[in-house]
Amino acid sequence: MADRLIELREVTKSYGRVFALGGVNLHVDRGEVVGLIGDNGAGKSTLIKILAGVVKPTAGAILVRGKEVHNWNGARSRDAGIETVFQDRALAVQQTIVRNIFMGREIAGGLGFLRIRKEHAEAERLMREIGFTSKVFTPESIVGQLSGGERQGVAIARAIYNKADLIVLDEPTTALSLTETEKVFRFVRAVRASGRSILFIGHNIHHVHDIADRFVVLDRGRVALEASRAEMDTAEKLIAFMEHVAHPKGVNAFDPSAAVLEIRQ
Repeated sequence: MADRLIELREVTKSYGRVFALGGVNLHVDRGEVVGLIGDNGAGKSTLIKILAGVVKPTAGAILVRGKEVHNWNGARSRDAGIETVFQDRALAVQQTIVRNIFMGREIAGGLGFLRIRKEHAEAERLMREIGFTSKVFTPESIVGQLSGGERQGVAIARAIYNKADLIVLDEPTTALSLTETEKVFRFVRAVRASGRSILFIGHNIHHVHDIADRFVVLDRGRVALEASRAEMDTAEKLIAFMEHVAHPKGVNAFDPSAAVLEIRQ
């Protein structure tokens, strides 16, 4: 519990009579990568927006480092050290890496002048910290000339500069090649090695299994499974569970204990 960064307890979100989330319990500890998996409509996007403070939960509690936070919103989410990298990454592709990292949070002196050299030095440090090992890339490299995996790295570097303890990555490997996916994995491993945490959301179960330390499966707004890598030591076990939830044989998907037992046996 001492290393728990954030915890959701019985969090629900309803839109009229429609429940997007129906009592979700989720936690992320320091220095771990949690893989969040679920089909379309499972509630992943709603959960991400709640963590980011964009959407207010209908009910439930949000705890940061063991203390409940009331009136959760975007400012409180950022104060808690949560940064979200959405699928579009929100990058200005015609601008440089350094401009993207510091956009909106520029380093300025007492008279308001930008401290360009300090920004360059900090951008260089962040790039090397997360694994931009090639000297081809400098803070002045144009983001539009980077590959998809490298752009994801810029977005992660920006999140680290914003003092993120938890970085939420929304489908970071979508439409990426195997080589580019491995670049993203390298960035994620570097973040974990620094003591920060990642919530890795993905549809590709193999990708999630390759990088995550723990897995959470959402199904129709509820947690259908929470398991460690030791319990789900192959991607095939996760796939089998997902198929079981999608096509249950006499098992209630909202009470998956029987299905979990079957898969683990």
